[in-house]
Order: sequence, then C-alpha cells, then structure tokens
Amino acid sequence: MLTTVTLADRLRVAVGRLARRLRQQSLGGLTPSQSSILATLDRHGPMTMSRLAEHEAVAKPSVTGIIGRLLDKGLVVREPDPEDRRSSIVAISPEGIEALHARRRERTAYLALRIEALDDADRAVLERAVTLFELMIEDR
Repeated sequence: MLTTVTLADRLRVAVGRLARRLRQQSLGGLTPSQSSILATLDRHGPMTMSRLAEHEAVAKPSVTGIIGRLLDKGLVVREPDPEDRRSSIVAISPEGIEALHARRRERTAYLALRIEALDDADRAVLERAVTLFELMIEDR
C-alpha cells in the first residue's frame, strides 16, 4: 500500500495531466485565458473589468486585452457601468455561452470515450473514485 504522501503526489500528477489533456481536446479557437474569462462570466455574471481581473488573478491590462479579443469574436458584450461611467460592465453573450457549452460537451465526449473503453470493474472503481474526489473538494 502507498503512503499517504506518495498517493497524494500520484493523484496530483494524474489530475494535472488529465486537466491538461482536457484543455488540449477543445480550444474552439479560444486561448485558455479566454475560456477562463468566459467561464468566470458564466458562473458569476456581469462584472467590471477590475472585478474580473481580481477573479482571474491577473492584471487589469491583461483582462482588457483578452476582453477586446472576445468582443471581436462576439463572445462578450461591454456596456458602461451605470454607477461609474469611467468603468464598464462585461457580460458573456449568448454566442459566448454557446461556445463555452460546446467546449464542455467536447471535453465530456472525450472523457466518455475513454470511460467506455474500461471494463465494468474498472468503471465501478472510477465511479467510486469520482465520489471520493467530490467528497475531498467539498467545503468543510
């Protein structure tokens, strides 16, 4: 049996590689930063550029550039902030929502193909592992 530290290290590496593989499966013409911003706007709703920069943990000029490219693609909309006309509010557009959901469907399809290749016993182990992962990440 593996030590806790060895198991934790293997899990960290495996999860990191899986996340990287999923990112490679479908970019849909989007950079990882663009996808991250779309996901943040989808999850948290419209917000100022400053707040978006805080959520993304990047500098505001970086967000400004990314938002500019997303605007060009029609994936976000920007309007003046009614409380501060010097600022603007950014929101994901219907096209942005569809692009984000299409990426998620592609990644899920990739995983589904990999899971379908497993036998029943391995699928049962994976199902249990997913349940354990969900328990591990719950806020306590």
